[in-house]
Amino acid sequence: MSTSHASLAEARSLLAAADGLFEKTLERAKSVTGNGKNIDEHQVLTERVAYAATEVRAAHEVLANAEAVAAEGRSGEAMERLWATSAAELAASVRNRLEPVLDELGLGEEILEAAFPAELRELLRRATSESVYRAIGSHVAETRGSNDTPLDEMHEQVREQVRAFAAEEVMPHAEHIHRTDSIVPEEFIEKMAELGFFGLSVPEEYGGVEMGNLAMILTTEELSRASLAAAGSLITRPEILTKALMGGGTEEQKQTWLPKLASGEVMVGISVTEPDYGSDVASVKCRADRGTVDGQEGWVINGPKAWCTFAGRANVLAVLCRTDPDLGKGHRGLSLLIVPKEPETGHSFETVQPGGGRVVGKADATPGYRGMHSFTLNFENYFVPAENLVGLEDGLGRGFYLQMAGFAAGRLQTGGRGCGVAQGALEETAKYVVDRTQFGQPLSDFQLTQYNLGRMATRLAGARAITYQAAREMDEDERAAAPLAAQAKLLACDVAVETSQLGQLLHGGWGYAEEYPISRYVVDAQVLPIFEGVKAILELRVIGASLLA
Repeated sequence: MSTSHASLAEARSLLAAADGLFEKTLERAKSVTGNGKNIDEHQVLTERVAYAATEVRAAHEVLANAEAVAAEGRSGEAMERLWATSAAELAASVRNRLEPVLDELGLGEEILEAAFPAELRELLRRATSESVYRAIGSHVAETRGSNDTPLDEMHEQVREQVRAFAAEEVMPHAEHIHRTDSIVPEEFIEKMAELGFFGLSVPEEYGGVEMGNLAMILTTEELSRASLAAAGSLITRPEILTKALMGGGTEEQKQTWLPKLASGEVMVGISVTEPDYGSDVASVKCRADRGTVDGQEGWVINGPKAWCTFAGRANVLAVLCRTDPDLGKGHRGLSLLIVPKEPETGHSFETVQPGGGRVVGKADATPGYRGMHSFTLNFENYFVPAENLVGLEDGLGRGFYLQMAGFAAGRLQTGGRGCGVAQGALEETAKYVVDRTQFGQPLSDFQLTQYNLGRMATRLAGARAITYQAAREMDEDERAAAPLAAQAKLLACDVAVETSQLGQLLHGGWGYAEEYPISRYVVDAQVLPIFEGVKAILELRVIGASLLA
């Protein structure tokens, strides 16, 4: 078969065309939405523009990485083919995504023709031809889907260390934990703590290793490749609380909590969502009122919380509470409390204080993402010392902002989790289609199998590129990089869903059997576009609002 593919320079030309089309539509979208003030009157338009912006950025990062690696002489034909095709596919998607909203923007077909004239459309067809995808898919089958994305020496070492841990410690237990809905084994936590996984973003002065966000993403990706629920999400919750403490905690609070988070001594549950309020965080009603118990001043918490992952095993919960009873103050009346509790390993728990306060939790049954368990909680006169209010008096009313800063880190990590789940699905599928024989030949010899493997790998390349770049930019300026972290989360989570489901189909009937890990990857992937900012909220309130304002 023909394996001719677009060069990186040709892919750059296609991206320039997509850039031009996107900039014109963005300019009109700003006008139509009143610079983002009327997003709710144009939600579909905003979603399209936000996603197109994400694909444009992903394509830029794919090519930037490809060109840098090529300049170092570290890329071969297979790698260049993958990256050029990924960028071209993203450029094509931008064109297709924006075309349906041109009428709403007051633009016509001529803008498409101007951006993609005949010669570029011909190039686009060649760059994304089925023969190119089949060549990529054949290489995926030959390498069993292995991820050999070039990194610098330090990050290569991080990836190899975590990959070895995941293969030796996590993978042998992943299926059992999923099928029996068991809790994450304590050995995982102990060994991850010994390897420093919980301290990747904690400054050295507070007991961490402070290797930066890319090391954290690589760690998350490799753990999620083995199991999203049994290992891939373990460092996310400590990471969120770490960011909140670094952003608004007092020096004493940092000295108290960060070393314990970095060492794994304290495991964390993040408690924001309520049964009636999910994405509408500013409407949180769970109350924390000033009170005194046994002569100690503090806060008394009352109210329900929902979807608090790992709340049973956690030693502390980071709880967003309304400390100002005036509901009219919205997010300005919220504060963040560090709430100690006894760790429990069951599917339900009750922590009762000597004074009678209590918190009860019950794990919600879910089809996937088992191992950590997500709990519905109810606080009844549960007392928390005054020193556990993040920021003390200066932290009153700042809980929303501290939590959102933590969520930016959580979204970045979820981009890594999405890449890891997609990578795991790709590897399992590649192994299966090579080993499975039908009609006298391996499934990997069939054209459609090769094509679909190629699509899986190409989509993953774009998700990985934008996620890695978001990690680098978070190291430079966390606040400025928050929208990019949201874009990484948006794309990587969708890619995880798409690739795992396609991998399941390539398994045929066995893809629906728990005997094969691909069924676990499918159900685990389903949660990714939902938590740490549901997909629609990211598109409208985070990415869209940032673009249009």
